[in-house]
This record gives sequence, C-alpha cells and structure tokens, in this order.
Amino acid sequence: MDIAVLVAHSGPVAKIVLLVLLFFSVGSWTIILSKWRMFRRVERDSGKFLSSFKGSENFSRIREASRKFRHSPLANMFEEAYDRLVPFLRENPGLRSLRDYPRLPEFLQGMNRSLQQASLREVSRLERYMIFLATTGAVTPFIGLFGTVWGIIGAFHGIGAAGSANIAAVAPGISEALVATAAGLAAAVPAVIAYNYFVNRIKLISSTMEIFSLEFMNLLEHLIFLEKQ
Repeated sequence: MDIAVLVAHSGPVAKIVLLVLLFFSVGSWTIILSKWRMFRRVERDSGKFLSSFKGSENFSRIREASRKFRHSPLANMFEEAYDRLVPFLRENPGLRSLRDYPRLPEFLQGMNRSLQQASLREVSRLERYMIFLATTGAVTPFIGLFGTVWGIIGAFHGIGAAGSANIAAVAPGISEALVATAAGLAAAVPAVIAYNYFVNRIKLISSTMEIFSLEFMNLLEHLIFLEKQ
C-alpha cells in the first residue's frame, strides 16, 4: 500500500485535513523535542545547584554558584529571595543582624511569599506550550475522523452516480478516506503520551521547589538563630 498514492488521489477536503494534521504533528514533535531537552537541562542544573546549596551556609557563595545554573528553577528561586534580602540589608544599615529587626516575622513571611511567587513563575515557564500538546491530543482524532467521514460520503456518492455497488468500486474510496483517521491518530498518540509524561515531570519539579522553599527558610531562620547565640 502506497500512502503517497492514496494522498495524491484524495479530494481537496481530504488534502486540507491532512495538511492541518501535518501542522499539528510537526508542531507537537517540535515541542516534544524542545521540552525533552529543556527538562534534561533543568534536572541537571537543579541537581548541581542543590549540591552547592546544601554544601554551604554562606548565601553569597551560593549566589555565585547559582549563576552557573541558569536552567534550574531552584537557582532562580534562590536568586529571587537573595535579591530581596540584600537590598533590605542595605536599606537598613543600622541593623547589626536580622535579629535586631523589630518586624522579623513579617520579613520572613515576605521572603516566603517571594519564594512562592518565583516558584509559580517557574512552573508557568515549564508549562509553556503544553496547551498545544493537549489540544493536539484532543482534537486531531476528530479532525481525522471528519476527513474519513467526508471521504466515505464521497465514495458512496460516486457509487450511486455510477450505479455500481461491488467491493472493487467501494474499496479505493474508503481506503483513501481512512488515511485521514490514521493520520489523526498518528498525530494524537505521541502528543498524549508526551503531555502526560511532561505533566508528571512538572509535578515532580514543583514538589522539589516546595521542598527547596522550606529548606531555604529553614536555613535563613537557622542563621538568624545562630546570630542570637
């Protein structure tokens, strides 16, 4: 069976349907490959940054290390919190340490909110273009089905016009029509698999960011506690 011949002999509506499916398929594969590379970089940089974070209690050194891991959401979260902490200390030069700040609980709450906001931004970045995969998986089977139904209608119309109802007259038209269904499934299945896989990866990274946020606040409060000794 030569698919190219079936496509070449299909009608204009079927060709339009196949072009639309081709657009969705190429777009989804482009996103799949891009996301796969992105998640590899994210997990690689996050692992290295966590090692640096857990191996030091000096925020300045951690900040220097974070610049090497631009793909890590955790490094970006740390920079968000660090960039809030440093200007605060500069604006309050009279403070010998954070323990002298009379509104310390409110300050810590603000730091926690900064981390949460950074986390939400990172999740939004990770979810970029996921809607295209979801749309491809949901819509392309129906687009392919539309092409098939339209082709079958045309085949039966031709049979009626020719006055012949044998299988040899019906089969070519139906086989051409079914190409659209096959194309729709070919576009949808990889998109659905990739979407579910990436959603799971995003959930895991989100959990890691929540844990990191707690670890950062624990470290900050630990350093403040040490200052009180």
